[in-house]
Amino acid sequence: MSRFPRYRPFAVVAASAIAGLVFAGTLDWQGIGFSSSLAKDTRQAQSAPAAEDRAQEGLRRETLAIVSASGRHRFEVEVAETGAARARGLMFRRELAADAGMLFDFRQDREVAFWMRNTLIPLDLLFIEKTGRIAHIARNAVPLSEELIPSRAVVRFVLEVPGGRAAELGVDVGDVVQGPTIAAASAEN
Repeated sequence: MSRFPRYRPFAVVAASAIAGLVFAGTLDWQGIGFSSSLAKDTRQAQSAPAAEDRAQEGLRRETLAIVSASGRHRFEVEVAETGAARARGLMFRRELAADAGMLFDFRQDREVAFWMRNTLIPLDLLFIEKTGRIAHIARNAVPLSEELIPSRAVVRFVLEVPGGRAAELGVDVGDVVQGPTIAAASAEN
């Protein structure tokens, strides 16, 4: 018998509510097969060979700048704009240059959550509003972890960079990320 039997119904209700949000498309979990729109993409991404550690083919690349109190920091990023590209993300990569990363564009403002399944390197996840403002930073996400990393805010983008890089550069919540994709989103009504 559980030491806390009266809390068990709460856990079931909470899990059901989260699952309902995922199925309804309100909450999008990068890489998790619960979302009907990501299930197929996730299965394809997970079927990739573990030794495959190169960049995704066909992704657009662009230069971003993170503007912080310590200066302007340039990154060359791949842009994940499709469900398949977002589901795959940086899975299976064995290294990532200090000035490299991946920008996830969800094409709408919403709360998101990520995990590190099949991701072999630690990452900093910068959760970014449509305007480019950093709303939350998850620092040094643990490789291969299936623990959910929530955005904690409504965001349009997520930027993944090498783990520890945000702290090295003095990047913090409230700083701004600039680039062509973010500028185009900011210009939308």
